[in-house]
Amino acid sequence: MQVSIETTSGLERRLTVGVPADVIDNEVNKRLQEAAKKVRINGFRQGKVPLKVVSQKFGAGIRQEVLGDTISRSFQEAVRQKDLKPAGQPRIEPKQFEEGKDLEYIATFEVFPEIDVKYIDGVEITQYAAEISEADVDEMIETLRKSQAGWASVDRAAADGDRVNIDFVGTKDGEAFDGGTATGYNLQLGSNTMIPGFESGIVGLKAGETKTLNLVFPEDYQVESLKGAAVEFKVTLNSVSEQKLPELDDAFFASFGVKEGGLEKFRADVKENMEREKERMIKNKLKIQVLDALLAANPIEVPKALVQNEIDALRQQAVQQYGQLAARLDVRSLLPDDLFRKRAERRTALGLLISEVVTKEKITVDNDRVRQLVESIAATYEDPESVIKYYYSNNELLSGARAAVLEDQVVDLLAAKASINTKTVGYQELIKPENDAEGDE
Repeated sequence: MQVSIETTSGLERRLTVGVPADVIDNEVNKRLQEAAKKVRINGFRQGKVPLKVVSQKFGAGIRQEVLGDTISRSFQEAVRQKDLKPAGQPRIEPKQFEEGKDLEYIATFEVFPEIDVKYIDGVEITQYAAEISEADVDEMIETLRKSQAGWASVDRAAADGDRVNIDFVGTKDGEAFDGGTATGYNLQLGSNTMIPGFESGIVGLKAGETKTLNLVFPEDYQVESLKGAAVEFKVTLNSVSEQKLPELDDAFFASFGVKEGGLEKFRADVKENMEREKERMIKNKLKIQVLDALLAANPIEVPKALVQNEIDALRQQAVQQYGQLAARLDVRSLLPDDLFRKRAERRTALGLLISEVVTKEKITVDNDRVRQLVESIAATYEDPESVIKYYYSNNELLSGARAAVLEDQVVDLLAAKASINTKTVGYQELIKPENDAEGDE
């Protein structure tokens, strides 16, 4: 077998592979002889069909099978011979497939980058700390009440926090644009669901009133034709409803799983959940900083094939929220690759770096920590023991937990080499999400 290699750009490699014709011919003949023992053809007894007849009837198909198998096998042999680590499947281009001549093809693919991982010795990392006050618990309970709130129609002007039912028509340069028109649309004012100025422009309107809003779409809006565009929305207010919060009674407590103990037990459970969330956020903020520092210390090129795999996975996660509607949507148009690319590139680079640290340090997963993680997840359910059993009987879930723990072990190792500064903040500041940060990598 002849093999030559060429670096086309960055991580891309091009292998030209040649396989002697007799290797192909011998394998074709071998398979034809095996087929001759088994095939049934009218006029011949089984096992007595002449090889020439078998070749005429099945030769072309068998040759295609042999070519496919030979390409697969020879490609694996070629990358081993050249000590290459392909990232993703190769693109095969035939150069010579003609019968009786040497097989020759070109395989184009990406390889994993060579990584000499650098640690984050001395990098300043902030370790957050927070205490949960009774006022924080009060605020959380109000949030829970709002999550269970109902709506009651009112005869007054719309105010921030109200839910309004509206009709609207959006126009750009006098022409209606796609997605800019709706009838009977429910909108909570102050939710920031709409573009800036839309919701605040409705405040003060009463049922039956119409108002024209002159607005500008953000420069980073997802629809190219509307980025930074000046538009008009003609809005008609149909009705105004205000929130009606539930009472803090046994029925409300029971909806959160507290069937005994009244307000005191409910507050204790709320605080326990907040403590759990506090610890998760403290860990997550540290993790984000450590992984950001690891990326900064190790700028690497990532294989496009691996990034595309991550994009597809992220898109699939996003599609799941559409449920059955997703089957009727043009998902790739609605959720284009570029929407996920930055995050996918980050995840791919971190995956490669973390894998390199695991290999370099010979880290093995801590099964006690896996158990602790599963138990902490199970604690948020009504029947924790059933959840734990389910995790340990489901290979996919358990593998996910093991991967998460292994990543945490890498973060711990890296953090131990950094310079840690402690900062105490309020609970609300702690749980505020970071801009553009991605936890739970």
